[in-house]
Order: sequence, then C-alpha cells, then structure tokens
Amino acid sequence: MSIVFASLNHAQRVPLAAEIHSRPFLKLEAPSVVSHLAIYGDPAPHASNAEAQLALLTELCGHFGVSPPAADANYFTHDFGRFRLKWELHTEFATFTFAERVQKMPLPEEAFQAMPTRHLPEQWLLGLQGKVLVAAHVVLDRSSPTPDAFAASLSRVFDGGTVAGSQVMQGGELWSDFAIHSDGFSRFVICDVGMRMQQAGRLVQRVLEIETYRMMALLGLPSAQSATPELNAVESELAGLARALVEADGRVDDGTIEQMLLDQITHLAARIEKLSLETSYRFAASKAYFGLVNARIDELRELRIEGTPTVEEFMERRLAPAMKTCEAVAARQEALARRIANNNDLLRTRVGIVQEAHNRHILQSMNQRALQQLRLQQAVEGLSVAAISYYVIGLIGYAAKGGKAVGVVGNPDVVMGVLVPVVAAGVWLGLRSMHKKLHHA
Repeated sequence: MSIVFASLNHAQRVPLAAEIHSRPFLKLEAPSVVSHLAIYGDPAPHASNAEAQLALLTELCGHFGVSPPAADANYFTHDFGRFRLKWELHTEFATFTFAERVQKMPLPEEAFQAMPTRHLPEQWLLGLQGKVLVAAHVVLDRSSPTPDAFAASLSRVFDGGTVAGSQVMQGGELWSDFAIHSDGFSRFVICDVGMRMQQAGRLVQRVLEIETYRMMALLGLPSAQSATPELNAVESELAGLARALVEADGRVDDGTIEQMLLDQITHLAARIEKLSLETSYRFAASKAYFGLVNARIDELRELRIEGTPTVEEFMERRLAPAMKTCEAVAARQEALARRIANNNDLLRTRVGIVQEAHNRHILQSMNQRALQQLRLQQAVEGLSVAAISYYVIGLIGYAAKGGKAVGVVGNPDVVMGVLVPVVAAGVWLGLRSMHKKLHHA
C-alpha cells in the first residue's frame, strides 16, 4: 500500500525528510574557478540576521533580473549564465559561493586574475562594507604542468609564504597558505588527479567550510584578549578582599567591616556576571566552530606530501592555540565566579554571626532591664503591703472605736496593735497567692 494521501503524513514529515538534502554540494568539474564570501550578520535595528542577509541576496538577484527565494528560505542556488550562485543562511552569517567553468585553465597565478567576482556589480560589493568575514578564491585544475613549473607557479601565487598541502580524498591535491593576499582574498589551489563524479564539488565545499568555520571560531579570540585585563583586575581586587577578611578575623566590632567587604564583593560578582554575559556565547560558538573545522579536516582524509605540512598540522599549530586561549579564559571566568560566590557566602556567614552576637547582646540587655523591673516591682509590692495594711488597720480602728461607744470593745488601741501583724501577714499572703495565680495563667 503506497501512501498517496497528504493527510496521512505527519505535519513535519516532508520538511524533515528534505532537511538532509537542503544544502547540496555544488556540481563542479575541473577546470573551474570559485569565489566564496561569508557575510557576517550586521542587521539594522529591529531586524534579524536572516532579514539582512536575504535583503543582500534579493538586491543581487534584482540586478540580474532573477526572482529571489521566499522570505523563509535558508538556501538558494541559481545559474546566472556567466556564473552559478549557491547561497546558504546560517545562524550568524550567510555564504555566497560563485562558481564559473573555464575552457582552459592557465597556471594558477594567472587563473586568480579572472575569478567569478568580476561579474558582480560594484555597487553590490560596496554595500558589503564592514560585513565580509571570509573572502576566498579557489582554482580547481585538472591540467598536469611540469612539477617544476607548477611549484614555481604556487610559489608566486602564495608569495613565497608557508604553504600547507596534502593529498586529499584519494584523488585530489590541496594547496593553501590560509593568508589574505593583496586582493583581499585567501587562495586555494585544488588539483584533480583522479577524483570521481561530484567529488570535486564536495572537496571544494569542505575546503571553503574549513576556511569559514576557522574564521568564525577565531571571533572568540578578541573577546578573550579583551576580557583578560578585566579578569586580572577582578582577581586582584578579590585577593585584596580575601586579605581584608583574614585581617578582620577575630576582631570585635559591630559588623561594619564585614558589611563593607560584602558590598565590595557583591560589586565584583556583578562585574564578573556582566563579563560572562558578554563573552559566554562567543566562547561557546567558537568551541562549536572549532569542532566543525576538525570534522571537515578529518573528512579530507589527508595523505602527506613530503616536505609540506598538512592542513591538519597547520591548523593544530596556528588555530588550536587560539582556541586554547578562549577555553582558558572561559574556564578562568567560571572559576573566578565560583571563588567570588564562595567568598560571598563566607562573608554573609560572618555578617550573620555578627548579627546574632548583636541580637544576643540586645537580649541580655533586655533580661537585665526585666530583672531591674522585677526588683523594682518587688520593692513596690513591699510598699503596697504596708499601704494596704495601714488602710485596713484604719478601718478596724474606726470599727473598734464604734464598738467602744456601745460598750463592746474595751480599748481600741490595744485591738489595733494586736491586729497589725495579723493584717500585714494576711495582706502579704493574699498578694503572693494572686501573683502565683497570674503566673500560672
């Protein structure tokens, strides 16, 4: 049973199946010349990288009277007659690859004088000002000049500099110095000495991807270099705070020093967090691009040409140290953030201890005041017993005098004198009983 009804398919089945074919290799045959531009995203305000890159492609297509791709396109290929264009949109950049087939390939030094970029409108090229991150020319040749003539031509192409070269993909030879020459382009020479169909296109794309991802990976190096002085300053201030914290250890004060140090270390934490936000994405992107460079180099399956460093050795010597620098700065940022957090926790603990000691001192003062109030209350209670007893004896005296008038009591003064201790004792016992009840309640 064949699935012929679109309603049976998952909504993402077709686009997901097409994803693996979304970025095909250019079909190249030697002899050919290729120009490659990687345009770094520099969108206008309130615009995305995709919109800015698509606007450049639309302008180029409009100049040649070609319909541009849809607004959501990520790749585009078209034969403009004099050259073919392959456009790919990436997260941070877009690539324009122009390929032209030539009838007869001269020596490489002459071939680099007639590249596909000569067909591009000058106004469009001027519109790329400040955006070109990678510009590369590739000469794909199948001719077999004499070894001496070819070596002399390579020396003139690369201005006598250090050249990396190797046998690649079991049928080609790759030569480049990975340097930007006087025309603003880096140069690659690829010799087809026995490649199969479409192998040349795959090789050219891998070489151009190595150059593009190499430059994108190196974008992290300026960030690492600019972050280093700030990290040095933060580390120095953190060391000073640690010394001040040690010197303040055991000192008895109201916590003013700890609070001042806590304010300073909070400021350091804000500075390192700001620095991390500015550089963490760039460092992570550089690490990812470096991984892609290594993957593309592995796909070349290089074989050494005696006397010439391979591309892998060249990158290991020149690119790897820069990536190690980015990794070291990123690790240093993370370690410094952890150290600041540890010191922050220690300071907060010390501030908490000082506050607890201060609270304990306050409680002790409150206890002393309560004890003083209790003693004062006990003194007042003694006076209260005397006052209440006085008034009670006075009432008894009036009653005794009344009893003497009617002949019931003989001597009122004797009665009052005998009842004074009895009344005082009764009042005192009554007050204590009342206090016990209130305390129990």
